[in-house]
Amino acid sequence: MTELTLKQAQQEVDQWIKTIGVRYFSELTNLGILMEEVGELSRLMVRKYGEQSFKESDKGRDLGDEMADVLWVLVCLANQTGVDLEEAFRRNMEKKTNRDQDRHRSNEKLQ
Repeated sequence: MTELTLKQAQQEVDQWIKTIGVRYFSELTNLGILMEEVGELSRLMVRKYGEQSFKESDKGRDLGDEMADVLWVLVCLANQTGVDLEEAFRRNMEKKTNRDQDRHRSNEKLQ
């Protein structure tokens, strides 16, 4: 399988929406869907890595699929609002690197 850039992911989602999905949901609807998907991911994470036990409805859920659902809706929102996620991610990494170069190394809680 070939690597997929964020730019390619944005293009693939856009093409899917235009050919199969009919149109994008509104930005506010997609924001609500994003929160739902993050909630589903959270539910699975707290059961798998936290103290909560699995319920019957949790069985068979895939962590990667839940993360991909979150990414899908985030990509939709980026497309709708004109955000180039690849460029935004690069800028964000640079910001974090410059801001936090020594912050985490000097955090006693992480030692």
